[in-house]
Amino acid sequence: MDQIHLSPGPLRGETLVPADKSITHRALLLGAIADGVSRVRNPLRSGDTLTTLDIIRKLGVDVTETDAGEWLVHGRGLHGLQEPEDVLDCRNSGTTARLLLGLLAGQPFFSALAGSPQLRKRPMGRVTEPLRQMGAQIVGRDEGRLLPLAVIGSPLHNIEYHLPVASAQVKSALLLASLYAWGLTVIKEPGPARDHTERMLGSMGAPITRKGPYITSEQPEGELTPLDITVPGDLSSAAFLLAAGAILPGSDIRIRAVGINPTRRGLLDALIAMGADVTLENGRESGGEPVGDLHIRYAQLRGITIGGDQIVTMIDELPIFAVIATQARGETIVRDAGELRVKETDRIATTVTELRKLGADIEERPDGFVVHGPTPLKGARVWSHGDHRLAMALAIAGLVAENATVVEESACAADSFPGFVETLQWLGARID
Repeated sequence: MDQIHLSPGPLRGETLVPADKSITHRALLLGAIADGVSRVRNPLRSGDTLTTLDIIRKLGVDVTETDAGEWLVHGRGLHGLQEPEDVLDCRNSGTTARLLLGLLAGQPFFSALAGSPQLRKRPMGRVTEPLRQMGAQIVGRDEGRLLPLAVIGSPLHNIEYHLPVASAQVKSALLLASLYAWGLTVIKEPGPARDHTERMLGSMGAPITRKGPYITSEQPEGELTPLDITVPGDLSSAAFLLAAGAILPGSDIRIRAVGINPTRRGLLDALIAMGADVTLENGRESGGEPVGDLHIRYAQLRGITIGGDQIVTMIDELPIFAVIATQARGETIVRDAGELRVKETDRIATTVTELRKLGADIEERPDGFVVHGPTPLKGARVWSHGDHRLAMALAIAGLVAENATVVEESACAADSFPGFVETLQWLGARID
């Protein structure tokens, strides 16, 4: 289905959301270089994560699936990856491309990375430039800043690098490269970014430490131990259901087993600040990650201002946050979010353009947007621009809009949330 028709109405019930995309990517890549078999329970099977799965197989890693749906990643050890016979197609996954650059930089072989037309426009220099400072040889378009890129495996050395902006992907790429680099690598973060890579590497025995904003890493003395991980529900996917529960009158939704890593819960904190009726239940820890059940009911929201470090903790959720803001009383301001312009689309421009079609009072700014609410939305025909997060944000907007809404090119939702439409229908959404 590449077009969905939505009619307004509340959502009620209890559900799960797909497994966390960020954790699934990392479990595959780190499992590939572990010494032994890593067990990944509840992996996300989406377009992006299956891309990473395909690529590690091309690097000689065997991945099998159990009857219970678990992935068994037969790691080849730190120095066992094989030179690929073909180009590694990252398709539309920026996470795959950027983390792979770090992993491949220190391998003793040649590899080439390509991607979709969208991915070929996204900046890779933020990763390739510090990797070059470590001794990596990476060449490609725009002096190695755009895909396709060729990686000529080289000996690496340590680096002390201050990230110009908080970025989990850049940090993760450098941490992966540090496993093959001589000396102690030091990374300074300007603010919080998701820390799944550090948590996993630490659990595998890698010599990685954090002190304040500094992270240090170096070559392990031995091999990395395999992972045994249950992937929690993705808070970025749960965000769409949280939004629906918050802004659709009469809604009452419980989402079970969601990862609530502190570096990922910016939208949850924003909803609380807006006055949402949301509670965390059954908090626990699984595989080193905090997990809980989220219960949200409709409430009248108020506008807020977000910026600075909080942006990093909800960067992927800003399109759906814009939808939430249309139903909040007063002015909502998002600033310091210029990173949105280099996502799958220019998410500032596309979010503003499409929400205006529905009648939203939203103003574009260079580093974010301003929304005045509450505004009654009216059904219209809108376009995802091929961006999975925008497609789902527009679908939720369609549930609150008067009359029917059509979201064009909606199949891309499967990049991160397979079964998105079916989940909405399970909760009572009227979708044709």
